[in-house]
Amino acid sequence: MQLNRRNFVGLAAATLAFREHLQSKGHRFRLGISNTTFENWSFRDAMKGTIRFGYTGTEISPFTLTEDPSTLTASQRNNLKSIMVDENVAYIGLHNILKAPKGLHVTTSNGKKRQDSWEFFRKLVDLAADLGDNALMIFGSSKQRSAKLGETTVSDAKKRLVEGLADIAPQAEARGVKILMEPLAPHLCDVVNTMAEAVEIVDQVNSPAVRAMFDTHNAVAETLDHGEVIKKYLPYIEHVHINELDGRHPGTGSYDFLPVLRALKSVQFKHWVSLEVFKFKPSPEVIARDSERLLRKWEREVT
Repeated sequence: MQLNRRNFVGLAAATLAFREHLQSKGHRFRLGISNTTFENWSFRDAMKGTIRFGYTGTEISPFTLTEDPSTLTASQRNNLKSIMVDENVAYIGLHNILKAPKGLHVTTSNGKKRQDSWEFFRKLVDLAADLGDNALMIFGSSKQRSAKLGETTVSDAKKRLVEGLADIAPQAEARGVKILMEPLAPHLCDVVNTMAEAVEIVDQVNSPAVRAMFDTHNAVAETLDHGEVIKKYLPYIEHVHINELDGRHPGTGSYDFLPVLRALKSVQFKHWVSLEVFKFKPSPEVIARDSERLLRKWEREVT
């Protein structure tokens, strides 16, 4: 075959594609797990379980630490950080961020409550940073941003999300924290239900400290195949939650994880793929162990 310019370009593209295919086959996900999985375990035991069952990173729900996480002293924060270091667990960041204390709402029409809630959010940015470097804050918080529960409109709620995040973004950036906008299932929340809506918020805030994430449990409003959603919005997605549609652990329901994992593997997703469940039976051990084994099995199978 005569190697003209067109053939050369085609051969180079094919070679690059084949190289990327080989790289993707050997790619392994960074698996994290929420500390809530280890329900009623001490923080140190939860970190030991994280490593024992095959995960390398932990997401922390602040409400598991104390009734008001913002009141944790410097000594307490350093102790939590030391435990993670001692047990060789990488710190991912915080999720379920506005669950405690009760009564927070960041999009409500009640100006005083809204201001107080964003001020608490600021304190959580500091907590996230104090527990470790490059912390993420997963911004789900369905009840704390719902228009219905805040007695406002969806449109106004979105505007208040943008205003609040834009105000906090400089602090988050200065402290090395990234706030990730999470689309939520419509039956859980009426504000930001798709990746497109999350990306719209991110673009309006326009800060490197505010990005987005994808959650299999919350993706029911997407019209595209979930693997295609990953590919389309990849530049924005800096974290992935894995769970069944009903909140159980992978393999206990009917969700097809393969398109999502295939898309993530094809792009050699470098961020965390993290297990977040909302139903804790039969036991933390079974949930963590079986999920890790199944995710690694699927990881080997997808190309």
